[in-house]
Amino acid sequence: MKGNFKQLINSDKPVLVDFYADWCGPCKMQAPILKDVSTAIGGKARIIKIDVDRNQGIARQYQVQSIPTIMLFKKGKPVWRQAGVANKQQLISLIEKNT
Repeated sequence: MKGNFKQLINSDKPVLVDFYADWCGPCKMQAPILKDVSTAIGGKARIIKIDVDRNQGIARQYQVQSIPTIMLFKKGKPVWRQAGVANKQQLISLIEKNT
């Protein structure tokens, strides 16, 4: 996954990454918000989910210590991050600013 992850975030479009785990309650709250954001932004950005239990190396590399952690990457570089549930409007305006 590690090489594949680098390819995914190294995009001309912004890539919003949700670091989550299946057992995490707040992560379950974040999922429908991300679906709404995806619908609202259309093709302006890509949203991917990274399970920290299955991808511990990636989580460690980006120092994800609490979940959910949402990060926005632009051309492979992290440009924004937040630990905890992020709201729909905040994420939409963040993506709009970075497209």
